[in-house]
Amino acid sequence: QLFLRINDNEEAASSFMRALQISEWGGGDRSKNSLSGVSVMAILHNIGHVQYRNGHYEDAVRTYAKALHLGKNSYSKSPDSLLEVATTLNCLGVLYFHLPKADTAKAMELYQESLVIRRAVLGVECESIEIATTLNNVGRIYYMRAEHDKALELYRDALRMRRRLLGDEHLDVAATVYNAGQTYHQRGELDSAMQLYQEFLRIARQRLGPHHRDVAIMLKCMAQIHHERKEYDNAAALYEEALAVGKAALGSFHPEVASTLNKLGNLLYEKGDFDSAIRVYKEGLDVERKVLDVFHPNIVVTLTNIGQIYKLRGEYQNALRLYKEAVSIQRHSLGTAHPNISSTLSSIALIHYQSRSYNKALDVYQEALRIRRDAFGDHNLDVASTLNSIGLVLFKMELHELAMQSFHESLRIRRRLLGNDHRDVAIILYNIATIHLEIGDDDEAMVYYRETLRVERSALGQKHHDVVLTMQHIGQVHQQRGELGEALSYFHEALEIQQTASQPDYMSIAQTLNHIGNVYLQRGNAKEMVDAFSKAVYYLKKAGKDEESLAISGFNFYGLSKMHPECAPVA
Repeated sequence: QLFLRINDNEEAASSFMRALQISEWGGGDRSKNSLSGVSVMAILHNIGHVQYRNGHYEDAVRTYAKALHLGKNSYSKSPDSLLEVATTLNCLGVLYFHLPKADTAKAMELYQESLVIRRAVLGVECESIEIATTLNNVGRIYYMRAEHDKALELYRDALRMRRRLLGDEHLDVAATVYNAGQTYHQRGELDSAMQLYQEFLRIARQRLGPHHRDVAIMLKCMAQIHHERKEYDNAAALYEEALAVGKAALGSFHPEVASTLNKLGNLLYEKGDFDSAIRVYKEGLDVERKVLDVFHPNIVVTLTNIGQIYKLRGEYQNALRLYKEAVSIQRHSLGTAHPNISSTLSSIALIHYQSRSYNKALDVYQEALRIRRDAFGDHNLDVASTLNSIGLVLFKMELHELAMQSFHESLRIRRRLLGNDHRDVAIILYNIATIHLEIGDDDEAMVYYRETLRVERSALGQKHHDVVLTMQHIGQVHQQRGELGEALSYFHEALEIQQTASQPDYMSIAQTLNHIGNVYLQRGNAKEMVDAFSKAVYYLKKAGKDEESLAISGFNFYGLSKMHPECAPVA
């Protein structure tokens, strides 16, 4: 036990094994010698504990199972022996919980049996440190099952007992405080979570010092709450502090440091600070490559995060290089047909699409589609999404009939799984309408645009940006057909929605006014035309653009703006 206290697990294990060898494990009638049984059971506990600390969970399970067998079959039914069995049940439950493939059902069974024995011996109303520990452990299983109300009820009971028996500053109190805070966090009750996280941080700093691993973890948890609230400056400060503490406690190359770097990178990405995000992601990637297996999934996540930024910047070759490395790792670790691979393939295909390499995009999307169909079957939303992407590529390749087939198949799946009035259904209807418009079938285009508009109004409300865009397209179709009154009606309705929005999009308003001005130009209504174009210029300037962004029947709106300058200042 002294070796355990100084963290010399190897010497501790050696001493415990020698103690076991000289015990009475191999001889005599143990059922008549409870003292010998207690001694052997204690030794087995210690051996199992060392195996657990070394991460040898399956060996520890076997050792604790031996101790449990001994306790159940060799002991008298004295209270002390029963309580020792309850302790073994709890320890065995912890091991099943921490196995690489956690067996939470078995862990729950063992915890519950431990509680039953303790309450039978000590009384139903009895409060003890051991009962609090087991209640805390049961709460963790309910947390994993997302049964948060049950988890919190158990954490409250465990916390009450631990505070009374151990005091408010004990580390076991801090552990339950953390568990309860984590549960509130998952429920979205951020104020309650933050209050508990702050209590944990106070205890950890007091008991463990300011540069301990647990302090770093808690700072990161608090940063996440600020992050979720979009309080980016507070979140960044806490992530940076967590990073400094983590490096001091664990060294610069540790999985916990890599995790904090990844979260800080995510924050910087959301803020649009892509240069800093890439720098932080790359630092995290260097750490992951040194401390994780070369095929670890966290490396894939970081590679794709960096790739996403390169893609947004238009640095397609850099993005492709990273995505291809991610796919290579996934194929090695997951096999060639795992559905996770299809997501990375879709990112690669999108880069090919954005760089106008349509044949390459089509090949990669079709591979992603094959993987997803094999994994999920035909009626799956990821399959529908891939079919939509394939349709977009075929449309760009001017293979309109094949594109139409792909869109209709996607539409069929989405309607079946989402119903007729879902936003994703509207997207496919819009794409189908666009193909009809492209091939000159205005009547069918109008049918699908109007159905798109109906679904968008139902799914998104009357004043959503997508509703405005669809109205503009319907107005343009009417304009192309010479139905100028109908076109004006849709354009004016779109304009009214835009101008009454809580945060007006000045560029979009200018574009709608430009459409209106062009219709008046076709009708020969000069006064209304000039009024619409003048207002369009006004909104363009509010958007920080110049009048060359507008067009009158295809020509830049330049001469008219010069003919109608802003009013001169008062003399």
